[in-house]
Amino acid sequence: MFGIKFPQKQNLKRYNALFVVLTKYGFEDVMASSKARKFIPKNYLLKHPDKAKKLSESTFERIRMVLEELGPSYVKMGQIMSNRDDMLPPDLVKELEKLQDHAPSLQNFDVEKVLSQELDIDCSQHFLSIDPKPMAAASLAQVHKAQLSNGDWVVLKIQRPNIAEVIASDISIMKEVAEAMEKYSSQVKAFQPVKLVESFEKSINEELSFHREMDNMEHFAKNFKDNEAIYVPHLYRELSNDHIICMEWIDGIKVSELNKLKESNIDSSAVAKVGVDLYLEQVLEHGFFHADPHPGNLFVLPEIQKICFIDFGMMGTIMPNDKEALIELLLSFLKKDVRKIISVLKKIALKTEIPDEKKLEYDLYELIEGISNTSIRNIKLGTTLKQFKNVLYENKITIPHYLYILIRALVIIEGVGLKLDPEFNITDNLEPYMAKITRKRFGLKRLFQKNLNRFQDYNALLDKLPTDINEIVDKIKDGKLVIVHEHKGLNEFRKSLKTAFNRLVYAVIIAALSIGSALLVMADMPPKISGIPVLGAIGFSLSAIIGLVILISIYRNKEE
Repeated sequence: MFGIKFPQKQNLKRYNALFVVLTKYGFEDVMASSKARKFIPKNYLLKHPDKAKKLSESTFERIRMVLEELGPSYVKMGQIMSNRDDMLPPDLVKELEKLQDHAPSLQNFDVEKVLSQELDIDCSQHFLSIDPKPMAAASLAQVHKAQLSNGDWVVLKIQRPNIAEVIASDISIMKEVAEAMEKYSSQVKAFQPVKLVESFEKSINEELSFHREMDNMEHFAKNFKDNEAIYVPHLYRELSNDHIICMEWIDGIKVSELNKLKESNIDSSAVAKVGVDLYLEQVLEHGFFHADPHPGNLFVLPEIQKICFIDFGMMGTIMPNDKEALIELLLSFLKKDVRKIISVLKKIALKTEIPDEKKLEYDLYELIEGISNTSIRNIKLGTTLKQFKNVLYENKITIPHYLYILIRALVIIEGVGLKLDPEFNITDNLEPYMAKITRKRFGLKRLFQKNLNRFQDYNALLDKLPTDINEIVDKIKDGKLVIVHEHKGLNEFRKSLKTAFNRLVYAVIIAALSIGSALLVMADMPPKISGIPVLGAIGFSLSAIIGLVILISIYRNKEE
């Protein structure tokens, strides 16, 4: 009735938590960033070192702490947003990258009871043993080791109870807060909070869907079915659903465990090369890649001499057209063709608000020249990609989310390679792929397919052309053809014209008053004051006042 929107009942508790944390950090932020801080007694700060520490922390550090304190949804949002250099300032991104997805394990969690209820099974008939203590606990799920009745060892990834409802409630609140902040704060609006929340909602819902993760796992296995260098864990669909995943236990060595690799006589530099080759194959050939290839998700299996990826919750997909554009972008970088790079960026960008295209051209040229003047052995892909993201951010180019998670993943995979082999250089792995891609692009098969597709497009256009022309002619006959024409700057032109006409009218009134007053004075028409006709004096005064107002108005408009 009064236009007030009250929070839903189920959101009140989360609103309260949000209010408490934001008030806590918000108050301290005001104190830390204002002159009031110097009036705080030093003795008080010495007695309260925790307060002193918080007052010395930056706004971006405080944002990270707020997210950590608010819990799983906000931590996840911070992690996902740490990839959005196009929307957030670099210093904030650096802070968000520190967020770790560790969560306490659930107390009094009965694994067997959950499995029985979720899968509608008798656990004793399917499992010989289930470890009640989790191997790992994250914000969305926790993992338990178990042994099936046939002797196979498996891991059970079990979603935390009611986590979907908590996240849905948090997202609802985030949207309302983002909309309010965007509406009332132009400073916050520049960070596009509504878009950030929408991007987070999409990512978190994908990760919450275990059916999707299982589909990802099977899709990944299919892509590598003929590759002898990779192993994909077996999935037990019959013991899985949208809240539980049962998959093969991987008894391997994490790529970060260098001592264990050495003890098993495994060449870590060979692991780096093969692992990165497998990753580039995912990106450049399959267009379906693991979005979180950190060392904890990469194993070496000594017995069968293979590399194994685990955790398929976050995957990146590149559409065929986008893959072509991505390859074109890489080739343009290698050719140092700045204009082509800008052209491809515009093609794949979600939004471009480039303030100065010459500046963008100069920034990209400077980046490429910096790479060109560096020995190929010393080029660090991670550093180059971060510089590239900064160029995009500064020039207001928003590229698709998949490209940001790909950049992040490539930075991670290069870091893994360097850990395994300090002499590792990812450009060595890239060169053969780029040569292969170049051969493919100019191969007869591709040229034939490209021209065939073009011919089919022209053929489809010719097929539809008579129908389209008939529809246009029918609309003209019926008088239903509407042409929408937008004249940019017309409103400003109308406003200027209106102002000019108003001033012209005032000028005519001033002229009329001045002439009329002059005639009254010349006619020496009573009444008079000190021998001056009163009506003539009033007329001259009014024309002078109106003239002064017009002069002030013209001066102000000139200043604006």
